[in-house]
Amino acid sequence: MDPVTLTTDRLLLRTVGPQDTDAVHDACQDPEIQRWTLLPSPYLREHAEAFTQRMAPDGWADGSMFTFGVFLHSGELAGMLGITMRALSTGELGFWAAKQHRSNGYITEAVLTACRWAFVHAAIDRIEWRAEVGNRASRAVAERAGFTMEGTLRSATTHNGIRRDTWIGSLLPSDLALPSTAPYLPSPS
Repeated sequence: MDPVTLTTDRLLLRTVGPQDTDAVHDACQDPEIQRWTLLPSPYLREHAEAFTQRMAPDGWADGSMFTFGVFLHSGELAGMLGITMRALSTGELGFWAAKQHRSNGYITEAVLTACRWAFVHAAIDRIEWRAEVGNRASRAVAERAGFTMEGTLRSATTHNGIRRDTWIGSLLPSDLALPSTAPYLPSPS
């Protein structure tokens, strides 16, 4: 699939490339990003180069990962968002916000925009969000975007060599008043 660019009143969501390597590297020096994400720590320039020059473009090319840099209209990197394909019509959402752009709704806005795109244009019928238990900022974004919290997966994430419990939530097209590609029959209440 060719990369797409999405816009909102405040944001530009586009794939990243070599021109974004410095901004990605600089943002990922933040200890909070390294603490709560599965990025390498320490995060070296070679990691940013591999991400912007190979991983992000390759994910779009083979349809395995749809990565969006979250940019202000001024061009400044506000965060990163990706939807990684995990199973047929199921993607997993991941994101981070640059330190200076937290708590202003940019990432929630980007999540909703990218999820709408995925449901309409990428034939995705379920997007899962996962975060290590305790990552309240990530959970707040997911909840504001309409994700249903489904529970805690025990020992589901390995971070820095330690197995940790993980929160999981999901968003369906119907949560955003969009049709699914396949019928959905919820279990009886």
